[in-house]
Amino acid sequence: MPPELIAQVPAPQRDQSRLMVLERSSGKLSHRKFPHLLEYLRPGDVLVLNNSKVIPARLHGINSASGGEVEVLLLEENGLNDWWAMVCPGKRARVRSRIIFDPARPRSIQAVVIEQNSEGHRRLHFSGTANIFEELDALGEVPLPPYIQRNPSADLSQDLARYQTVYAEASGSVAAPTAGLHFTKELLEKIRGQGVQICSVTLHVGAGTFAPVKARQASEHAMHEERFAVSEETAAIIRSAKQDQRRVIAVGTTTTRVLESIAAQHEGQIVPGAGRTRLFIYPPYQFRIVDTLLTNFHLPHSTLLMLVCAFAAPGETRGRDLMLSGYAEAVRERYRFFSYGDAMLIL
Repeated sequence: MPPELIAQVPAPQRDQSRLMVLERSSGKLSHRKFPHLLEYLRPGDVLVLNNSKVIPARLHGINSASGGEVEVLLLEENGLNDWWAMVCPGKRARVRSRIIFDPARPRSIQAVVIEQNSEGHRRLHFSGTANIFEELDALGEVPLPPYIQRNPSADLSQDLARYQTVYAEASGSVAAPTAGLHFTKELLEKIRGQGVQICSVTLHVGAGTFAPVKARQASEHAMHEERFAVSEETAAIIRSAKQDQRRVIAVGTTTTRVLESIAAQHEGQIVPGAGRTRLFIYPPYQFRIVDTLLTNFHLPHSTLLMLVCAFAAPGETRGRDLMLSGYAEAVRERYRFFSYGDAMLIL
């Protein structure tokens, strides 16, 4: 991966990214612009979005004993003022360490490390606030992934707006469902105008989405867990589409994981409800719900890349070669990669 192809900023306008179109049956690749997505949609299609909202999950504090700087990335809320987090550097966050945030306040917000798990994550108990979640807009900053570089003094106001989909509703993600970043409200209205139904699921994206697969065998990889929810309305729309043999188009790998997780648990059916998923999709995998996938270009060695390889040839293993050939073409054509990068439509 040429480093200069890793997008550091979003496109000037959300819907002006490029769009690579892969036709699975023939292997044909086409190079388009994102608004050309309209040409590939049909009346009766169902477009499924992930409406999870990214929270300002990155906090900066100091170790109360040493005065050393500490960076905290909140991962998941266990209960009121009780969170699992990634803390860096770890040597400043041993059990019983106290981290102070915003020390200029009359009563500073603090966190005590009460536990460390096998992944090196810290469990933090916050004090000095009724609910740390309600302080994040003022205290936290947008949790950009590690491959997007910003100076410590950089103005993150553009990232605050652009590292978020225009339809985000349910707060809880610490990474954006990036395939949805290309949509504008105007483009979504045009899609509805073509007779396409649009509905949403929720999957709160965790930092584990960036974790590389290090196991020698895919089956040995410990998949990260993520929370999801599907409404009765969405479940009914998708059930109807499958019964009528209309296409279900997933916007993003996160949406795909939700739909395929529920189908795996309920004999191929979509039912409403909430839960957690550790579903790891890799070749060969037979998809039960998703017919078309809109996605971004993903990190090497990632579970997301393995998912799209599986989708490129469902039930087979040749999707890996097909997808890596497509990625090689994207590099030659100077596509922009990863969260702020360009998109791919797999038909």
